[in-house]
Amino acid sequence: MSHAGEGVFSFSPATYQGREAFSYRLVFRSNGIIESIYRMRDTINCYYSTDYSLIHSAKHTNEGGYYLIDELTFTRTNGRTLVHSRRYTPDKVKIDTTLTVASGSVSDMLGSIFFLRTLDWERLETDRTFPLSVAVGRDVVKAVFRYQGEALVKHGKVTYNTHHFLIDISDEAFTQTKSAAELWVGNDENHLPIKVRSKLKVGYAEVMFNHATQLKAPMNCVVKTEK
Repeated sequence: MSHAGEGVFSFSPATYQGREAFSYRLVFRSNGIIESIYRMRDTINCYYSTDYSLIHSAKHTNEGGYYLIDELTFTRTNGRTLVHSRRYTPDKVKIDTTLTVASGSVSDMLGSIFFLRTLDWERLETDRTFPLSVAVGRDVVKAVFRYQGEALVKHGKVTYNTHHFLIDISDEAFTQTKSAAELWVGNDENHLPIKVRSKLKVGYAEVMFNHATQLKAPMNCVVKTEK
């Protein structure tokens, strides 16, 4: 498979509107042959409260010279979640609306991976499902994570022990609702995403874990390293 680019995740203490918070950030840039054909510079920055509730998400998309910003602000009241969604370019506001989710967990696309990291890993059972609503532009997309048990994932010379999830996503960008994406999360206290695979209208996208620094615990999910 072609190496299209590199993504860097970070999670760190932060301040949001004068309050203590956490910042969960993804920076992606294309490289190799993809860089010469279609240059991409994407950044997603999420702010979470100290109880790990998503407060604000901002995605800056810079692809092939086209610049777009998506902002989502989350407010929770009386069991409902209101999501103020704004999408705009430097010249024009394309979306400015408020979405309402009556109940359940709500996130943005990046936060859906963080959502899995908050599960009670001691009580996972095969075929158990975890519903999640994902705010995207004018819509609230329904997603369901289905736990498939433990699985070994090999990347290069390293083999990881992971928790495997299938993801059902109701969105036209995916070729099918059932098993539209898959996620393998490291089976240790860090719960790092080791592999992500998404089925698209044309082909699929796959992301593999490379390395990490300043982890809270040893990477005990590494079960074999070849010389």
